[in-house]
Amino acid sequence: MYHGRTTGKGASTPTQIYEQPPRILIVHIALPSWADICSNLCEALQNFFSLACNLMGPSRMSLFSLYLVQNQHECILPFVQVKGNFAKLQACMSELRMLQREGCFRPQGTSLQLAVEDGLQQFKQYSRHVTTGTALSCASLEITILTSQPGKEVVKQLEEGLKDIDLVRVRRLQVVEITKGALDCMDAASPGEEPSSDESSILGTDIDLQTIDNDIVSMESFFKAWLHNSGTDQEHIHLLLPSQSFSSISRGRDNPMCLKCDLQERLLSPSLLPGTADGSLRMDDPKGDFSTIYQMACQSWASRYKLRVIKALKSSGVCESVTYGLPFILRPTSCWQLDWDELETNQQHFHALCHSLLKREWLLLAKGEPQSRGHSLKEPPSIFYVIVPSRSPTLLVKAVATRELMLPSAFPLLPENPPDDSLKTVEGMLDGLELEPTYNPLQICSRLYSHLSSTFAKPQGRLHPSWESRALRKHPGKAGQLQANRVRATVAPLPMTTAPGRAPKVPATRKASSEALFQFSKEEEEDEEEEYPSGP
Repeated sequence: MYHGRTTGKGASTPTQIYEQPPRILIVHIALPSWADICSNLCEALQNFFSLACNLMGPSRMSLFSLYLVQNQHECILPFVQVKGNFAKLQACMSELRMLQREGCFRPQGTSLQLAVEDGLQQFKQYSRHVTTGTALSCASLEITILTSQPGKEVVKQLEEGLKDIDLVRVRRLQVVEITKGALDCMDAASPGEEPSSDESSILGTDIDLQTIDNDIVSMESFFKAWLHNSGTDQEHIHLLLPSQSFSSISRGRDNPMCLKCDLQERLLSPSLLPGTADGSLRMDDPKGDFSTIYQMACQSWASRYKLRVIKALKSSGVCESVTYGLPFILRPTSCWQLDWDELETNQQHFHALCHSLLKREWLLLAKGEPQSRGHSLKEPPSIFYVIVPSRSPTLLVKAVATRELMLPSAFPLLPENPPDDSLKTVEGMLDGLELEPTYNPLQICSRLYSHLSSTFAKPQGRLHPSWESRALRKHPGKAGQLQANRVRATVAPLPMTTAPGRAPKVPATRKASSEALFQFSKEEEEDEEEEYPSGP
């Protein structure tokens, strides 16, 4: 990762905890494997964007651009704001579905490299175009290359082709190999699981290589990781442990141990999606699900939110009915501003805490320390949390009720001997149920994707001219479909600036279509503010 190359450090605003860098997705198409990948990839992308485009609250994903690489590279979607632009993104998925799936072509060895360079050039041009009136929240971007070719070969090809290219604006360059043999995704591990050391590695110094299975759920989970806050500029949470209680893993006995952690959501709140909950429950509303640790950490981003452990609890002694809100995950921080020794020591102490709690069958009760209110005499109420260990290097954090929130409830003991007739009837019904050892949410579908897609898909605008004409030539019967799925692109990639002797040959038709994209019409200029809003 390009830790040392990002710019614009400093205190973040409350919404910046959610923001992600602009992203470019390059789909590397190779025949005949594209026929097996196409439908899964398009379905996964459409499912992901149906969520990302409609999430309420601060934008979690700012800009997105899509490139295709076959015998040459082409940009079918210049940078657009993701939020509220589902129709444009859905039209691009339609274009992907109509690509050639059979036959053969001779790919150029420099196509991927040129797509990366073209994406960088497009980002620079977009930055100049937008920053005339406002500033981009992120000065670097992430580039992901999806390919069915052997990942290591693609990485070597890129390392060789990009060795003389200035990548200062690239935060991360990632190659994702889609494996040809799909596994049974429904029996896979829980969603959001980190790839193993055999599945994800770093080759060279700059390019991240990962493999995913050729199935919808695996691809969908990969794209959903884009919604996580993956920033490493600073840690999110300080977990303060009393040294007297954990002397075996603490060097000091007077000062509390401070574990520096990163915070991660476990699931999306339904209140953030239109049509799934009361619209009054918004992320910026204190009545919503986000009136918990994630929002607290966001609001105290400059001073870091603190959780102070006050006592231990038996794991069997906490009733699930007194926890509320969405759970969150704590991990050892990966903040690049900490030195390696501190990062390693912090991780070791974090792992030791997880092991000790599992061995003792303990939970931790922690108090959230409110941020400083300056000279205000009004002290905010405290929020308490239970911290639950797991067999992975993570801790689960859940808000727990206090006396003020509890309502009286009667819980008499269950009668020991129910009537025999009733017991026999109920047991017969239970015996007829299918028994699963665990609950796997990947097996349960609520039809949310189709609901969001059908509700918010409103095709408009126009597609990239070269792709329109090519799709019409290959599928003349789909002219009406293309007309309905057109999107507009007001900012297009600039012509490539390449080193002497490396300039690729550009067909006249492609050159003409690229030049046409730079002729901004008066109508497009008037709509510019609507296409690229200055705020999140």
